[in-house]
Parts: sequence; structure tokens; C-alpha cells
Amino acid sequence: MSKTILITGASSGLGAEMARQFADLGHDLALCARRTEKLETLKAEIHASHPERRVEVRALDVNDDAQVFAVFNAFRDDFGTIDRVIINAGVGKGAPLGTGKYDANRQTAMTNFVAALCQTEAAMEIFRAQNAGHLVMISSMSAMRGLPKAQTTYAATKAGVAHLVEGLRLELLGKPIKVTVLYPGYNVSEMNDVVASETPMMASTEKGVRAMVSAIEKEKAAACVPPLPWAPLSVVMKHAPLPVLRKLL
Repeated sequence: MSKTILITGASSGLGAEMARQFADLGHDLALCARRTEKLETLKAEIHASHPERRVEVRALDVNDDAQVFAVFNAFRDDFGTIDRVIINAGVGKGAPLGTGKYDANRQTAMTNFVAALCQTEAAMEIFRAQNAGHLVMISSMSAMRGLPKAQTTYAATKAGVAHLVEGLRLELLGKPIKVTVLYPGYNVSEMNDVVASETPMMASTEKGVRAMVSAIEKEKAAACVPPLPWAPLSVVMKHAPLPVLRKLL
């Protein structure tokens, strides 16, 4: 059954590839990001392969609260309904705490958590009015445990958004609104392309997103993606003694 799917941070990386793969599955798309020229290029690419698919694009800076609500509601008005919202926009900046890089850590915290909270509020207003919908939060394997150095703030934000939507899932248990949180492992994306060649277990964007899309389509409550090696590694990350975890990282 075709759905209307809103994806934030859709101009590149995981967001753009999710748009391509959801279009392949027959879904219509509401795509938003700051870089509208990239969104227009993606829209043209999707229409070339799937001329029957409806794709609407809008500029969105997720750190602009008023714009988040305006854009989400405008997409709802465009389509009449929004069936699924994927909160994907984020940044990967960060530095060890206390090293004079507070601005980078604050930007990460504001974009990855506060802006995600705003997007969740906007999506849930639509879903509560419809009494239907599917909220998807893109967290990270880094949410499994507090991480050191440049990853400290990033990992904390990803744990925060996971708990945010897990609380919603508990509230909405047994109701028509579904909630999914995904924990992607290392996937090649614009955010991490500088370190991609140096990072073990790095999956291609296409492979990583294929696992994400599969979990989303099944409306799983939570999933580590791709499942191998990340599902078993999640247990290690959560429970390994700190000296062991430090060696693994």
C-alpha cells in the first residue's frame, strides 16, 4: 500500500538514499533539507525512474522551530495526509569536553536533540489529529553507551532521541500511531565520508539504507541496522566493562 513519507535531511546521504528506495517501493515523498538545489536534483532523478511517484520538496532548517511546524503542516496540506515521518536530519560535529570547542558540541546538541524534539512535536500534532501515522527516529549505534572524546556529545544526543521516542511508544502502545527507533551502524554518508576509508565495518550507503528501509516497512519498534554485525555488537557495547570497551573503540 502506497504511503506518503516525509523525510528530513533528505538532500544527501542516508536521507536521499531512503527517498530513492521508498520511491522504488511505490511511496510518495515529502522531502526537506536546507539545500533545495540538491532536493530538486533528487526529485528529478526519482521522477526519471518513477514518473508516477509524487515528490514534493521544501527548504527546511530544522533549527528554526517555526519553520519546522510550517513545513510539516504545508506538506500535510499538499498531500492531505502524512503517513510516516522520518526524523533523519543531524550533524556529526563534536570535540572532547573542556577543550575549547563548546560551540561545536552545542551545535550538535541543538541540532540532534532539540531540533529532533521540535520535529517530533510537529509530526505528532499531525498524527494525533489523524489518529494514525508512523514516527521513525534515526538514532545511532553510538546511543548504546557513553562514548569518549569527539563522540561524547554526539552519542548523548542519539541516546536522548532514542529515549524520547521510546517514551512515546510506551504512551501509544496499542494505538494506531506507531513508533520506530533505528540504530544505524557505520554507513558511508556525507557526514562521515572523511573517515569512511579508515573505519572498520563501514557499510555502503545503499546496503545500510536497505536494512533501514526494511525495518521501517515492517514498523519494527527498534532495530540495529544492518542487523549483522550491529545487533550482537549492541550487547557488547551495553555491557562490556569500561577497560574492554575502550580497547574496542
